[in-house]
Amino acid sequence: MAVVKNKYTLALVVMLASLSFLFYSPSSTKTTTAAQQKNPPSLPSIEEKEEITTPYVYDDANPYLRQALSAYESFITRAIENNLAPGAAVVIVKDTSIIYLKGFGARDTRTKEPVDIHSVFRIGSVSKCFASVLTGVLVDDHKLSWDDPVQQYLPNFKLKTEEHTQNLTIRHVLSHTIGLPYHAFTDRVDDGANVDTLLYHLRDIDLIGKPGQFYSYQNVGYSLIGKVIESATGKSYEGNMREQVFSPLHMQTASVSFSDITNNTNVAKPHRYGKGWTPMAISDTYYNVAPAGGINASITDMAKWLLAITDDSASLVKNETLEELFNPAIKATARNHNFWRWKRPTSAYYAMGWRVLNFKQDTLAYHGGYVNGYRSEIAIHRKNKIAICVLVNAPGNLADISIPKFFELYSKQHDAITQWEKTRVETLARNK
Repeated sequence: MAVVKNKYTLALVVMLASLSFLFYSPSSTKTTTAAQQKNPPSLPSIEEKEEITTPYVYDDANPYLRQALSAYESFITRAIENNLAPGAAVVIVKDTSIIYLKGFGARDTRTKEPVDIHSVFRIGSVSKCFASVLTGVLVDDHKLSWDDPVQQYLPNFKLKTEEHTQNLTIRHVLSHTIGLPYHAFTDRVDDGANVDTLLYHLRDIDLIGKPGQFYSYQNVGYSLIGKVIESATGKSYEGNMREQVFSPLHMQTASVSFSDITNNTNVAKPHRYGKGWTPMAISDTYYNVAPAGGINASITDMAKWLLAITDDSASLVKNETLEELFNPAIKATARNHNFWRWKRPTSAYYAMGWRVLNFKQDTLAYHGGYVNGYRSEIAIHRKNKIAICVLVNAPGNLADISIPKFFELYSKQHDAITQWEKTRVETLARNK
């Protein structure tokens, strides 16, 4: 009987094993934690980071223009070789085309990594040009007007007197004619102070004149425009800049934050000069006054932006808005004395976010910038429809002389360039 019982027992075990195989699931052999049950592994994302694109650079056949560009490239190359700066990047725009775009030297003298057209720099006070253009976009959208009172958007903002407070407009902010003493609280910006605190305490500062009366350059005061924009739109200044300017123009590496530049792997490091150029840490200062000095950009970004504000057919802002931006608002000083290398300035003004330099038979819309060991220079010759931007990862002579030198070399060829273009147009017309 024991043998028979064992036979039945064995048969039962075999049958149960067979049934369990039918309902077997491979995943049941793995250990699943409570966390995995709550958060199952997600599928790999099919989205990839947007590829950084290179804009088209028009190879102009004009031999005289080519000579001017070649001479300028030689100048920049020699300057880097002679240690005037560790690295630089240049864009030149003519009519509706990018005609020159190139990086020079090293973005870091220790690693010897080269500056290319996508290397990101801080642009310092050239950020002010962006702030005024963004304001122009919002004016076109009827979100605000140039002569709106600041208190309309910031009812709790005050200057020293009620009269000055009530009379202060957006135009005064963008033209540095608030009435504050020169560089009010800029030393506190260098210390990283909170901008809201600084703007609050502007009410404690004795004023030098009525709004619109005197030119007096500001960083804290200029940053009022950021708060006005935030109030008018209900969005952050950074968000507005990204949505209204960077995204429409496909400025893929432009940003308005410390975290963005430090997380970028292609950054031109700032440098100081001792026994040669030494890279420094990127500072978080002036991002607290972003409209005055907080933008990061590559020369490719600057190329796209220059096209948008020099091409009459561009849709970023209306032509009449650009006229307002570049219209002289108050007599000022010409900060870059190196323009004498090209021509003697006859007068200088500040418009809205731009300097206006007048020369005999020439006028430039211009701005320079410095922050944290970075230098930037930008100029637009609206009559000749040519513009240039130079970004340098160190202070010094190269940035200072880069714009005057370009216009000196271009002016020598200007008549020949113009005549060649005229002859070509006439030839094409005859051959139709």
